[in-house]
Amino acid sequence: MEAATPLRQPGVTTTGNRLTVHDLTVEDEAAARVVREREQAGDDPVKTVTDAIEIGARVLDREQAAANAEYVRTEFEKSAQELDRQFSDKARLVAEHFGKKVDEVFGEDSGQLTKEFEKLFSDGSTASVQNRVRELVAETMTKSREDLLRQFSAADGSNPLADFKANTVRELHRMAEILTGMQEQIVGLRGEKEKLEELDAERERGTAKGRSFEEQVAEAVDAIALAQGDVAEAVGDQKGPTGKTGDVLVSIDAADGPCRGRIVFEAKNAKLSSPEARRELSRGMRERDADFAVLVVPAEEKVPAKLTQLREYEGDKLVAAYDPEDGSTLALELGYRLARARVLMKRAAGDGVDAGAVQEAVERALAEMEDVRKVKSQLTGAKTGIDNAYELVEGIAERVRAQLAEVERLVAAGGPPQGALDV
Repeated sequence: MEAATPLRQPGVTTTGNRLTVHDLTVEDEAAARVVREREQAGDDPVKTVTDAIEIGARVLDREQAAANAEYVRTEFEKSAQELDRQFSDKARLVAEHFGKKVDEVFGEDSGQLTKEFEKLFSDGSTASVQNRVRELVAETMTKSREDLLRQFSAADGSNPLADFKANTVRELHRMAEILTGMQEQIVGLRGEKEKLEELDAERERGTAKGRSFEEQVAEAVDAIALAQGDVAEAVGDQKGPTGKTGDVLVSIDAADGPCRGRIVFEAKNAKLSSPEARRELSRGMRERDADFAVLVVPAEEKVPAKLTQLREYEGDKLVAAYDPEDGSTLALELGYRLARARVLMKRAAGDGVDAGAVQEAVERALAEMEDVRKVKSQLTGAKTGIDNAYELVEGIAERVRAQLAEVERLVAAGGPPQGALDV
């Protein structure tokens, strides 16, 4: 039975700087494994495939440039060898021609000079021997030089160097064009390298900043835990069973007795998506054997999308904002205490704990926290207005000073006016 013909054939199209791939299947074990592992780690498979295409394209482009350069070098060497051979052959012909000319002039039996000597030293000669010899040699040498100069300066086939000159000029122009293209490629590669270096530096700065935020969160959580009789431990550098997820581990009531539960805090200086945040907190709970997980971000703007600060999710997760520069730990402390109360309620289930009363107290605390947020927003607006008014006053003061300076300049230039009043 024949295989069914695919309804849509794969295709690749390009438009400007955009590459579009339609229904393309790549059968490659390494590519499939990398994309699958990245997707399992939480990365976007489309971004992974895009990075693979971009990186592969750059590698192919650079390999093509290197191959072109090697081809040019090989062709130039071949041309140089051929020109050297042609030059040797032409030089040999010139030497033979020159030898014949010399033989014609200085030959012992049939040389022109010998004949001239016979004429000059014959009984019927009336010319001076010295002058005749000088004139003959000068004429012969001049003619030979002119012949050689004419031959080597001609552009036709009579010049043994004509092909060499033409090929050299042509190859030089060709090499100049190739070098220009290579320079442009080098400039582009240098720009890509600088961008990569800037990206690496930015990543290093982001990593350094994230690490500093983890330390500040650990210090703030430790201060809160100390007041509650709990023990907070920074475990971000300690590997759990499968990884290092979870930055601070709090053991409830461990300062005075046995631990009654654990809370793990994960500090993130970047904004995560809602699924990423939930997966990160779940991993932290598994890695640190915790009962509750709290995600700490540096500002409300960094709270994951579709999540709300200090709202409990899945019964064991919540998000709290803590800005070390602001110095206020109220939101972090409230998140800490909510998580602590939830853990203790789970451990004390059936021991007479009034869950309804606890829930009411939590709701009141959250309402009070919302009032705090509103007041802070109003204070921020008021501070902005005060700053604007201060800048306005400073501008008016500068204009007043300018007017006073103008008055002083006019007084200094004209002297005291007649009938001036003392103020």
